[in-house]
Formats: sequence, structure tokens, C-alpha cells
Amino acid sequence: MKQFVHLENQPYWDLNAETSDEGRLYETPDGKKYPSVTTVTGWDKRLFFKKWRQENPQESKRVLGRGNIFHELVENYLNNKDPLEKENPSDYWNTHVENSKELFYILQDELNKINNIRCLEVALWSKLLTLAGRVDCIAEYDGKLSIIDFKTSTRPKSKKDIENYFLQATAYAIMWHERTNQAIEQIAILVATDEGFSQVFTANPVDYVPKLRDCIKNYYQEQKQVV
Repeated sequence: MKQFVHLENQPYWDLNAETSDEGRLYETPDGKKYPSVTTVTGWDKRLFFKKWRQENPQESKRVLGRGNIFHELVENYLNNKDPLEKENPSDYWNTHVENSKELFYILQDELNKINNIRCLEVALWSKLLTLAGRVDCIAEYDGKLSIIDFKTSTRPKSKKDIENYFLQATAYAIMWHERTNQAIEQIAILVATDEGFSQVFTANPVDYVPKLRDCIKNYYQEQKQVV
């Protein structure tokens, strides 16, 4: 099993969060409440996905469980632990771990391209963007400092299918720079599919800044209308 290097003395934050039907709000250290990155970037499609979940409750539970356990396996692996080691596994774990385990193995070669890890599952926020969220991983991927996102999918994706993933990662890149003054070189979206494929999508976060700004603007305009 590969041993990943974790750089010492890297910043770590955590933020309290409130979740409602309208999304998630994070409270920052200075007492501000910012919407989550996923809430804002998915705002236009929230009703579509809400309807899909209502019409497909079993598949929705399967997809959610698959993703949650998959992320746990990946985080364990990157923390140099046995990804499948679990004390007192819950029924939830036992229900989803077989599917998630196969997806982890599909993506393992890509995970091995990660090193010099700055953080895993760390909360970030930005006064500039007025957003907050929790990033999967910030590390070097193929030698470039990257926002790295781990995804599962029933079928292979195309780049146009996952624009919201790039918008989320762009927000985290801006947040990281704001918090640490370290520039992010690239976005890396790593996808494992139920059909047995691994996919890697990379991009320059600069290319997605205008669209991210539009998402933030539209979200806050709608919030004002509701108020």
C-alpha cells in the first residue's frame, strides 16, 4: 500500500453548519453565515434533483450510501490506513461497502498519483465569494497543487455533464488562496463508475471564475426575492 506524504503545519479549520430544505449554511469564525458551495452551484437544478429523489427513493438511497462509504474508504487510504478496516461496522456500512469497495479499487491507480497532501475534508470559507464548504482534498496530483474531488457515478460522465463540479472546485481554489495565499494550479475530478471505468477530468480554475460569479449572483438575487 502506498504511503502518502502529509505536509506538516498545514492549516485546519472546522465550521458549524445548519442544513434545511433550502440547503446548508456555515457559520464562519467572525459570525457570518455563508451558504455552502454545493447549495449555490446546484441552486438552478435543486428542484429537478428533489423531484428525482422523490420519484426514485431506493436508487437515491443507494447512490447516497455508495458515495458516503466510498469517500470514507478514500479518506482512510489517503491517511495511510487500511481503507476497509472498520471497528463495529454499522448496518449502513455493511449495506454499501461492497459496491463502494469495488469503486475504490477502480480508482486506486489514480489515487496513487496524489501526494504531498495539504488537507482532507477541511472546511473553507471566503469573504470575497461569501461562500463556505468542505473540500475533499488539497494535494499535489501529478505534481501540481490541485483541488481534488472524488466522485462516484452510475455511468461514465462527459466534461459538460460535470460543470458544477468544476464550479465547486474553483470556489475551493479561491477559498484556499484567500486563507493561505497558496495558488491552486489545477482542478482534478476523479470519477469511479458502476460500469467499471475510472475517469479523470482536469481544468484550470481560472476558466470557471466567470460562471461561478454568475451562480453566486443568481443565488443571492433569488434569496432577496424570497425575503
